[in-house]
Amino acid sequence: MARTIEVCLTPALLNLYAIEDSIVVVIDILRATSSITYGIDNGAEAIIPVANVEECLAYADKGFLLAAERNGEVVEGYDFGNSPFSYTKEKVGGKTVVLTTTNGTKAMHMARERAYQVVVGSFLNITALCDWLKTQDKNVLLLCAGWKDNFNLEDTLFAGAVVNVLRNDFKHSDDACVVAEDMYLMAKDDLRTYLHKSSHSHRLAALNIEEDVQFCLKLDVCKAIPVLRGDRLVALTL
Repeated sequence: MARTIEVCLTPALLNLYAIEDSIVVVIDILRATSSITYGIDNGAEAIIPVANVEECLAYADKGFLLAAERNGEVVEGYDFGNSPFSYTKEKVGGKTVVLTTTNGTKAMHMARERAYQVVVGSFLNITALCDWLKTQDKNVLLLCAGWKDNFNLEDTLFAGAVVNVLRNDFKHSDDACVVAEDMYLMAKDDLRTYLHKSSHSHRLAALNIEEDVQFCLKLDVCKAIPVLRGDRLVALTL
């Protein structure tokens, strides 16, 4: 039977999808899944996604780096937030990071409850991710983390890019695939200009982190594919 690929445009719709036998790719381009990918690629031993700030704080004084972001900003009192530049070799190499973000970590927790497997996708690892998905005998759901359960442009663009790469390997089974791919094909020659239209781009502009946005749109900076094993994101061993 042909493998299918589907796009879930927001976590609020996840209950509509049968994912028990699917690989779920969690997507939060600006910036959680980009930073997670970069951190794992840079030698972080693990990244533990937690749902809320209080849960993150429970890991204090246990040798972990604590990272917390809400509404795009670092939560006061934490080591860092979810800027990819906080996830360099110097900062995270050999360490375990406990991370909570507005959207991405919530989507991971929701996916973990039912999915066969949960991995992390970003433009930074798109080729490694797609090459691996081609070899798996499983259906794929691309889960866009969105913004507080609303649809967003950047995650949908990435989902469209994956659909486009995998179009000959998987059967498209929903209209969300079509719209995501069409949007990506329209935007692909200049993703950043297209994303100037996005609400989150405006939010981030107000925080002065354009450099983060530009970095998160780079292709194939990383080879690592973070995979959720228990409560930890670690590098997938191929």
